[in-house]
Amino acid sequence: MTDAKEPATPEASVTEDGAVDETVLSEAAEEPEEEEEKEEEKPVEGEIVDEEFTVHAPQHRAEPDDEPNQAAAQGTTDDAHQHGLGAELAALRTELDERTRDLQRVTAEYANYRKRVDRDRALVVEQASANVLGALLPVLDDLDRARDHGDLVGPFGSVAEQLVAALTKFGLTVFGAKGDPFDPTRHEAVAHLTSAEVTEPTCIDVMRRGYLLGERLLRPALVAVADPE
Repeated sequence: MTDAKEPATPEASVTEDGAVDETVLSEAAEEPEEEEEKEEEKPVEGEIVDEEFTVHAPQHRAEPDDEPNQAAAQGTTDDAHQHGLGAELAALRTELDERTRDLQRVTAEYANYRKRVDRDRALVVEQASANVLGALLPVLDDLDRARDHGDLVGPFGSVAEQLVAALTKFGLTVFGAKGDPFDPTRHEAVAHLTSAEVTEPTCIDVMRRGYLLGERLLRPALVAVADPE
């Protein structure tokens, strides 16, 4: 029968004076315990082992050399921000100028439109008045002939004066009298004479008086003209 082999025991180190080196013995005694611990820590095949772990985020430690770089980066960001604000302000000013010009143009167009409408309205009113007053001019001629013959007296004369006053309120003006200088734009000469009593062409006789509506000529006056000799 074969004897079981005993575990090898580390030989003790003997110093020169015959003493046993206890350090070697203690190290030899601790080695089996470490091997047992390693065997216990070795995971069994198929067993799930929970291991705790901690994730550490990398932390950047500010270095003294980084401060100028950070300041430069901040300055660049501020410059870019100011540049963006300047461009936006310029765009807003341009748009404001365009809107202002549009408003001025629309205002001028509206003012011209109002002037044109007012002028057209005045022309329409003047034309309507001219048509009505022109139709009444023969009646006024009859009143003038009646006045020249002395028939415009009594109540009939009063009615004639009221009619002339009412027509005058609408802007009707009568012209053409003996002794007026001859005006070819207002007078229509039906006879020409020479006279030593005049120094310029003069109306010496009026056959029919003329009428104005404001500055508009409704009818020229029929006159006889005397030219100087």
